[in-house]
Amino acid sequence: MMIKEIHIDTLEELLPLLTEQEYRPDLDRNRSPYVYRGMSDSSFKMYTSLSRNCKDLQKQLEPAILENFAKYAINDEPSIGHSVWRQMILGQHYGLPTRLLDWTQSALVGLNFAMTEENLEEMDKHDCMVWRINMSEMVDHLPEPYKYAVNRKHSTIFTVDMLKELTGNSLKQYDTDMGDSSMVIIEPPSLNQRIINQHSFFAVVPTGIKDIEKFLSDNTEDTVKYIIDKKLRWRVRDMLDQLNMSERIVYPGLEGLSKWIARHYYVK
Repeated sequence: MMIKEIHIDTLEELLPLLTEQEYRPDLDRNRSPYVYRGMSDSSFKMYTSLSRNCKDLQKQLEPAILENFAKYAINDEPSIGHSVWRQMILGQHYGLPTRLLDWTQSALVGLNFAMTEENLEEMDKHDCMVWRINMSEMVDHLPEPYKYAVNRKHSTIFTVDMLKELTGNSLKQYDTDMGDSSMVIIEPPSLNQRIINQHSFFAVVPTGIKDIEKFLSDNTEDTVKYIIDKKLRWRVRDMLDQLNMSERIVYPGLEGLSKWIARHYYVK
């Protein structure tokens, strides 16, 4: 098994990324089994914010991080009080270090994040990339109780309630169940407009998986890394604006509006 790399040098070569679906004979409809993750530099490795922030101490520090976040955030969002999974999801969207890795069901949203740079001078300095994984493959590697729970709902995606029931709300139990060879993809509750607009999904990375890309390479056959040439980035960025996919959409509110205006009037 290995990760397939597809290099994109023209707008036309982007089309498969944006249109890939699978026919479902049981529905007589087309559906996508994929989720996407855009990254602004093709040399970047996939890490969770918890592993970047806490390094080898993430297992010891994670409970304290979530406990303190819940203690102070519960007034704003009472639903997080008794669920570590809800605490993670809410915290993730506000910059809390968590074991969650952001994915989206929308290829357009993934492409948008690949075309996003804090420093716009870097836009044409390096290639960017969009990762694609097949959610059905992720289910295939799950322990039987998890596989049964998600198959019973004719789905490939877990909810926070399903995960809470399977783990007893225990991170330690989740890590024991997953080991180093499986992880769950979760669809978060619609806690805020940002989650909705980004079509957010999360990979809940167990502590047993130290290298996410190695895990994907060793355990999946349908993972793709789309590498987009740096010379194409500004053109794709402007095309996304025409398709109404911009900072104003993925970051609703004044923050996204300001980011969009700053980029729109940026002088190269």
